[in-house]
Amino acid sequence: MTTHTSLPAHPALTLLSEDERLFANSVYQFADREVRPLVREMDEHAKISTTLIDKLFALGVMGIEIPEAHGGAGASFFHSVLAVEAFSRVDPSIGVFVDVQNTLVINALLRWGTDEIRRRYFPRLATNMIGAYALSEAGSGSDAFAMGTRAVDRGSHWSLTGRKLWITNSQEADLFIVFANANPDAGHRGITAFLIERGFEGFRVGKKEDKLGIRASSTCELVLDECRVPHASVLGEAGKGYKVAIETLNEGRIGIGAQMVGLSQGALDHAIAYTKERTQFGKPVAEFQAVQHQLARAATEIHAARLTVYEAARLRDAARPFLTEAAMCKLYTSEVAERVTSLAVNLFGGYGYVKDYPVEKLYRDAKIGQIYEGTSNLQLQTIAKQILG
Repeated sequence: MTTHTSLPAHPALTLLSEDERLFANSVYQFADREVRPLVREMDEHAKISTTLIDKLFALGVMGIEIPEAHGGAGASFFHSVLAVEAFSRVDPSIGVFVDVQNTLVINALLRWGTDEIRRRYFPRLATNMIGAYALSEAGSGSDAFAMGTRAVDRGSHWSLTGRKLWITNSQEADLFIVFANANPDAGHRGITAFLIERGFEGFRVGKKEDKLGIRASSTCELVLDECRVPHASVLGEAGKGYKVAIETLNEGRIGIGAQMVGLSQGALDHAIAYTKERTQFGKPVAEFQAVQHQLARAATEIHAARLTVYEAARLRDAARPFLTEAAMCKLYTSEVAERVTSLAVNLFGGYGYVKDYPVEKLYRDAKIGQIYEGTSNLQLQTIAKQILG
């Protein structure tokens, strides 16, 4: 089995400050050392190693933007993006595991959580608590606000009833941001975001999905049967859940872009190494001009994709508008990931089609990029609205 270890240096050094470069390289070296040996086993068993999860917390990548006063790293959104990219070069399942924790859950609490909510959850999210983000339902995928989950104010508490589907990190999570409509007559303006802990009465994690790719990343349904939620567990304000969702997902799409860039880079790393080792007609495959041109095109596309992600993340950290850039990076990086991983499989030949070699898995992992956190069609619609005014 080929277990090529790519060079630890970040592939785009000129785009990063010294601090960012050191951070990205340290995360990649950790992934190379601690994650790579577990990739195939985690994929086959569709489960992230619990020992690895403990190491991720110890490394500090599960609370990157959490303030140091609450036990986090106190770093930037851009650092979260760098971490997701670095992990995804080795295993996109770990990339999205870290991504959801940082760009969705922690980011939502930073923006919408009260001081009491932050004091309650940030120290735990930085040390041992995993978060999940529950918006999608069977009948509300792209039309996310057509949700059927209902919330009723019982006076002493909220009562939530419904089902959520496709919830990443749900098997490991102890904290869930769950969206429900408290006033269906008001349409999307009745949607409210709630913080639900795994032990809340009337809440359980249901069926786990058997997926094509990113198999180690858990994806389950959530079942709410008159789930009791304290009033203090509303995130933001009642009826403002649609704003929580929209603004958080815009940032989450940048994280998925980083996952797709890292995945693409990992596939290219493997392809380059293999074509240098594989000989045909008396010389390495990498010496054939047709192969060189395909690798060159892939490297160019990855570099361009990385630029779209970094631009969107920089704009976000600068508190400047980034809606269009987030949609563009999500759209483009997912397309590049599918092309580059397909090329890697082709260059491996028959070996690329079997599980003994890593590019088969990366090819499977790439497909989800065009589907979750907003399909490619939705990204195109967002971009079109912005450019057409």
